[in-house]
Amino acid sequence: MMVRIFPYGAIQFMAFDNYKKLLSKRFGISGHIHRLMAGSMAGMSAVICTYPLDMVRARLAFQVKGEHRYTGIANAFHTIYLKEGGFMGFYRGLTPTLIGMAPYAGFSFFTFGTLKSLGLKHFPEMLGRPSSDNPDVLILKTYVNLLCGGVAGAIAQTISYPLDVARRRMQLGAVLPDSDKCVSLSKTLSYVYNEYGIKKGLYRGLSLNYIRCIPSQAVAFTTYEFMKQVLHLN
Repeated sequence: MMVRIFPYGAIQFMAFDNYKKLLSKRFGISGHIHRLMAGSMAGMSAVICTYPLDMVRARLAFQVKGEHRYTGIANAFHTIYLKEGGFMGFYRGLTPTLIGMAPYAGFSFFTFGTLKSLGLKHFPEMLGRPSSDNPDVLILKTYVNLLCGGVAGAIAQTISYPLDVARRRMQLGAVLPDSDKCVSLSKTLSYVYNEYGIKKGLYRGLSLNYIRCIPSQAVAFTTYEFMKQVLHLN
């Protein structure tokens, strides 16, 4: 998990800043749509770069005690490459992941950025403070950053969760007994919906995912804002 999360987070936040500049300077796009588009593009870029690591993580996590197919990360890479179509085997389920990541990352950055701008605009003294690297720039206080990041994560996760369910099923591939019914995004979503419904199928495990995603996004956005000060980017 840690092997994937470091490059994923680094690529996503770096790409977000670069896409924001590109959309603003090259295409003249700004405001709320600016954050939504840049966030979606950044999330998809990070997914493409780190997807093989996510695939291996999913396979290793799904292994049942006593029935190990893989002995470790290197063995998982080797086995998937040999038995599942070479390099393309590492990108099974990429399409639903990208489709799911676009709204997830887009709404994460959009919600956080919108809450931040509204908070600093209407309650600057209560919610904001001068940036340590540039006193002329107002930033959110730490606890407000955490709150906004958590809310952003919850909203984004709720919107994109069914696509995440489809992604996981497609990633596991032959490991699942019903893998023949999960060969494409539309077929996987249709199968899960018809077999298990909405609550027990498309949104199964959402509450547990909140426990992971809300603090994760809260810390991620707070760290992002902190590192901007450390690196004098404000």
